Amino acid sequence: MLHSFFSNDNFLLTKMTYSFLGCKFVKVKFKIRTMKHVFALVFFAFFSVQVSAQNPAVFDTYDALEKAVLNDKNTVYVVNFWATWCAPCVKELPYFERLNNENKKVKVVLVSLDFKDQFQTKLIPFLKRKSIQSQVVLLTDKNYNNWLSKVDQNWSGSIPATLIINGEKRVFAERDFATFEELNNYVNSNTN
Repeated sequence: MLHSFFSNDNFLLTKMTYSFLGCKFVKVKFKIRTMKHVFALVFFAFFSVQVSAQNPAVFDTYDALEKAVLNDKNTVYVVNFWATWCAPCVKELPYFERLNNENKKVKVVLVSLDFKDQFQTKLIPFLKRKSIQSQVVLLTDKNYNNWLSKVDQNWSGSIPATLIINGEKRVFAERDFATFEELNNYVNSNTN
């Protein structure tokens, strides 16, 4: 016996009940009638995974960020300080994303210095729109005089800025990178 319990022009969901040697069996079929709808389902499934990829942690102090995120002495960290409102920062983000994907010797951490009250309205949509996959944290510590020198004694506070942490060794660059190759070479020369 065949029952269609959901049907429209594009999808057909059927349940077939049959007996064999005294046992009752149920077979359920879901059929997509056009290739266009198969493509739409695959497209939706792929992008729904991408959109949910980022949920940045928020740290009110640099010390808390360092303790929670930059705490493994066996990991080489490439920490980029940036903000969505900083054009040079946004321009080089794809290079850090590529570094994160291709250079397996390092872990990229993107420290956003965006405003805390714009976390949901600016930062999260930006990360989704750009499909950022690297680890992102938001640092809301506005007491710059207390923490800038912990990153580097000579940091003026301008961004973009990058800190490489390799065990006890720290290398700081208060600059932007023009290409991925420039960034990758800089990281490799300071981590070997």
